[in-house]
Amino acid sequence: MTVECFCGGVRVTTAEKPGFIHACNCDLCRKAGARWGYFEPAQVAVTGQSTSYRRHDKDQPGVDVHFCPQCGSTTHFRLTDAAIAIHGDTMMGVNFALAEESELAGVELRYPDGKSWSGEGEFGYVRESRILGVTV
Repeated sequence: MTVECFCGGVRVTTAEKPGFIHACNCDLCRKAGARWGYFEPAQVAVTGQSTSYRRHDKDQPGVDVHFCPQCGSTTHFRLTDAAIAIHGDTMMGVNFALAEESELAGVELRYPDGKSWSGEGEFGYVRESRILGVTV
């Protein structure tokens, strides 16, 4: 599956759909306009030149958020060196807000309460998840 930024300058390709997608309400995710699907880095190919942002409101930021320098679309994230030292290079996020919802039919969309999350333990959720592409 491939998603791309608005201008097409950055493309992110995965071998499959994500198992689920997070629509997190934390300031970083909300302001980046991201809905994250998670993969091992070896499962993701990025083409094109991206620029990254690392938040400054945390002592040990966990991710570098990448975006297209031309159109500004958030495309993916990579773990920081500090996070890799703790967890290993085990996760990469892909912004599936760049995909058409119909392309993600059957994928669960979850709504974690990242704004209230302490950084320890499991997320709470602000509302019930839904399956994309299913109308009620």
